[in-house]
Amino acid sequence: MSKKRDYYEVLGVDRNADDESLKRAYRKLALENHPDRNPGNADAEKRFKEAAEAYAVLSDPQRRQRYDQYGHAAVDGVQGGGFASAEDIFAAFGDLFGGGSGGFFEQFFGGGGRRRGRRGASLKVDLELTLEEVATGVRRTIEIKRAETCTNCSGSGAKPGTKKKRCATCNGHGQVIRSQGFFQLRQACPTCQGQGEMVDDPCPKCHGRGAVPKVAPINIQIPAGIESGHTERIAGQGEPGDGGGPPGDLVVVLHVKEHDVYTRFHDDLLMQSRVSFRQVVMGDEIEIPTITGETVSMKIPPGTQPGEKLRVRNHGLPRADGYGRGNLVVQVQVDVPKKISDEQEELLRRFDELDGGKKGKKSGKKTIFEKVKDIFS
Repeated sequence: MSKKRDYYEVLGVDRNADDESLKRAYRKLALENHPDRNPGNADAEKRFKEAAEAYAVLSDPQRRQRYDQYGHAAVDGVQGGGFASAEDIFAAFGDLFGGGSGGFFEQFFGGGGRRRGRRGASLKVDLELTLEEVATGVRRTIEIKRAETCTNCSGSGAKPGTKKKRCATCNGHGQVIRSQGFFQLRQACPTCQGQGEMVDDPCPKCHGRGAVPKVAPINIQIPAGIESGHTERIAGQGEPGDGGGPPGDLVVVLHVKEHDVYTRFHDDLLMQSRVSFRQVVMGDEIEIPTITGETVSMKIPPGTQPGEKLRVRNHGLPRADGYGRGNLVVQVQVDVPKKISDEQEELLRRFDELDGGKKGKKSGKKTIFEKVKDIFS
């Protein structure tokens, strides 16, 4: 099995290239190696697909970050890699070249006859998750309202039993030729939108549109460890295409709700735990709740200071790359009672004396007992 080339090397850009530089580099390579420009050239077709795969990964900020950290292994199998044909590439990136499924290429490289069906529009939805769901990963079902192919006319837009008529503007070719200086450019027919046919007697159910609105349930598997703003792209679950074109995609933008107990810092979780004065002075071992609902033992070392942060390793959130977990960080807060008994007050006075309280009074500093009394007052 041959080793894949570095994606930055494929596009001929440095690792700090911005989005516009990536687009320019991809456009240049796509034009140079387009199959219509290099008929029968297997090497050009390979470079054409290789450039599309590289651009699909590097143009997506999250995939690019994973690729920069872990290489090809982190992005293998995700959408954007391994295009099967030029048609797949047209469908994914046609908008970079003037719209539709390769419309720019059709203008300059021919491809006569009726144009390819247009790719359907992609849809975007927002989905809110709890921190507990982020910790374990979750499968959710969402309902989206989208257009679906009309079953009455099978998507043709024409009344059942009738036929479409040939477009008079393009004579059924779906394209017209426009002169611009020394060049003649092909473009989609403005009358029939490139279909070559017109609906004379529209379908009564979809009114000639070929599609009807419908609410559809979509299942989505959300991986553990994602952050707010992460997007999941579900191929083929957007609006249907025109003229037999492929459907668009569904883009799900994930948002993580704030938690009442835990504050998130990337893969780490921060929480506060209240303990007694005795526990921080003498040390202790306490049970701490985790985000997964379990408890874990944590040792409080003798002499722990109020506000000090103790770390419980590997009990934070899973890392998005699937390797390991973050930590649970516990900030210690000393629980000071609002009232104490006479016996407790006497013990505090005695403790203060043994701790050098008299020396503290001579120096003008407040003793431990005085500090506690200030809190109680």
